[in-house]
Amino acid sequence: MTRDQMDKLIRSWMEEAAAMIKESFKTTLTIEIKSDRNDLVTNMDKKIEQFLIEKIRSNFPDDRILGEEGYGDKIEDLVGRVWIIDPIDGTLNFVKQQENFAIMIGVYQDGEGRMGYIYDVMAGEFYWAIAGEGAYLNGNPLPNVADIELREGLVALSSGVFSSDKYKAKEIVRGSSGLRMIGSAGIETVHVAAGRLVAYITHRLQPWDMAAGKVIAEELGLVYTQINGEPVDLLQQNATIIATPTAHKEILTNYLVDI
Repeated sequence: MTRDQMDKLIRSWMEEAAAMIKESFKTTLTIEIKSDRNDLVTNMDKKIEQFLIEKIRSNFPDDRILGEEGYGDKIEDLVGRVWIIDPIDGTLNFVKQQENFAIMIGVYQDGEGRMGYIYDVMAGEFYWAIAGEGAYLNGNPLPNVADIELREGLVALSSGVFSSDKYKAKEIVRGSSGLRMIGSAGIETVHVAAGRLVAYITHRLQPWDMAAGKVIAEELGLVYTQINGEPVDLLQQNATIIATPTAHKEILTNYLVDI
């Protein structure tokens, strides 16, 4: 299968998954608490993950899959081709707002991001990127993000960073044009990629929160690292910053130098 055929196939699966999610609003969700009352999983998270895994296994039986809800493989390395999927990123938003959530798929080859897809379902914004071939929003090419400094742009923070004032969060916000909080790592990442934000900082991202967005962000010239500037580890939880090169350097140098 060619890269173009694979790309079209993935996008068709995600369109189908989005339609399933929208249809679910007519039914009553089954909601479970995972680690705490703000960390939820629904029957739709599980259904969408199972749906995507079935599609991947049917078409790419030799590939391995890491999924948030645990229906994939036990992944201890990134050797070969590995799919990293988040069926509903922003489940709390999905439950409470019925918006501001995304379906995400990242495809990695020997640890290198090859393809990334983030579908903001209710906004109708479908972002994707193929390494070395550009990034797109609803099929339209995205330009490289303007390399603006912190003071010229809005910053997004996770609620955990903001409420605890980790990583000098309030100082960073004061150094920017203002604060925005969405509650979906995928959506906040693509908003940086689209030039709507200058940076996104969060204290706790899992591999499925990062994989797709990392491909898209880096294809557009953004810097995607751990909060200390080290490369992210797609097998572990990471405190993460995604920003323009200038804002990334400024934040690490002026605010996070002691982290």
